[in-house]
Amino acid sequence: MIQRKHDRVLIVGGGPVGSIAALLLALRGIPVTVLERADAVVLDYRASTIQPPTLDLLEECGAAQAMVAMGLICPLMQYRDRQQGKIVEFDMSALKHDTHHPYRLQCEQFKLVGWAYPALRKIPGVELLLSHEVTGLTQSADEIVVTANGKTFKGDFLIAGDGGRSFVRKALDIEFEGFTYPEHFLVAGTRYDFKAHMDDICSVNYVADPDEWYVLLEIPDMWRIIAPVDPKVEPDEAMQERYLQNCLQNLQPRPDDYEIAVKAIYRVSQRVAQTYRRGRAFLAGDAAHINNPLGGLGLNGGIHDAVNLTTRLARVWHGDAPEAELDGYEKQRKPEAVSAILAQTGRNKKLMEERDPVMRARNLDEWRALGASPEQTYKHLLETSMIASLRRAGMLR
Repeated sequence: MIQRKHDRVLIVGGGPVGSIAALLLALRGIPVTVLERADAVVLDYRASTIQPPTLDLLEECGAAQAMVAMGLICPLMQYRDRQQGKIVEFDMSALKHDTHHPYRLQCEQFKLVGWAYPALRKIPGVELLLSHEVTGLTQSADEIVVTANGKTFKGDFLIAGDGGRSFVRKALDIEFEGFTYPEHFLVAGTRYDFKAHMDDICSVNYVADPDEWYVLLEIPDMWRIIAPVDPKVEPDEAMQERYLQNCLQNLQPRPDDYEIAVKAIYRVSQRVAQTYRRGRAFLAGDAAHINNPLGGLGLNGGIHDAVNLTTRLARVWHGDAPEAELDGYEKQRKPEAVSAILAQTGRNKKLMEERDPVMRARNLDEWRALGASPEQTYKHLLETSMIASLRRAGMLR
């Protein structure tokens, strides 16, 4: 068993990755302090897709059951072309022998966090501190120390789940390798019933177009649309009512304006941290890797990080494995961030926005051929659901 000076793990960031990491540790009897700079659950609509194996991994702590109760079960997924309509539809029930949850669940990340906070507060040894922004970090051979709101917090280890602009990653001087796309991504939410007015769509639709590709997702109380914003358009302009209405009218023309319930604009990058560990500090989720949203992989990859790291940390903490067990976290998770998450989302974006007419025609033919082959469809669903990547990493059988 490792020597512990403070008998506590610090977690910076109380979003979905940080709160799940805290819950998994606390349920294993490990005291945690969560430091979150926001004063309440942040209503962020950017991530809403929960993949089948993520639900499998979260069954033991009760999060899977809670999310299914709050979310929308979506067994079907379509790849479409803006001009030609539906190209192929995939039924995730083909994965019924590979997962307890053969579907994508649409459940916004803030609902997961909103469930996790009360669950954490019921567990002895948990400190959940909102409105605490970490502004300092030091560590030595036997402890790690952070400063937040002028107060000092000490622990034996630290997990950074503080997002793509991670203070912890910067404080540790870890390079965030990759690039940022030139265009912004626009997210809009409306309660307009697209299924009642668009022929043959399902709840999850990826629509290719050289100029105006989009993602159309149904979530429990509205539809969420993701679309690119031309780099020549200023972000403030893209957030104006007129621009948003034009975007939605181009998607589905109608005589009346759309009711826009949610809107946001953000930059998108493909980046992976040079290392996931420095001393007693570990990076997880967006602090370790960020990607474009085309595929619903980023949030899931972050939760997979949390599951992997907390399992290892608990084994070391309770004396069931030597401290060298912690070295396996980066070895197992970083290759999957590069090969499964970044590579797949990068390919998805290229397919969605392909401009060359010959290449576009070939891509559509490949999609059709994929859908016509049960064997290839099955392999494709194993990859896009992240089951295959977790099996490669040894996290699933």
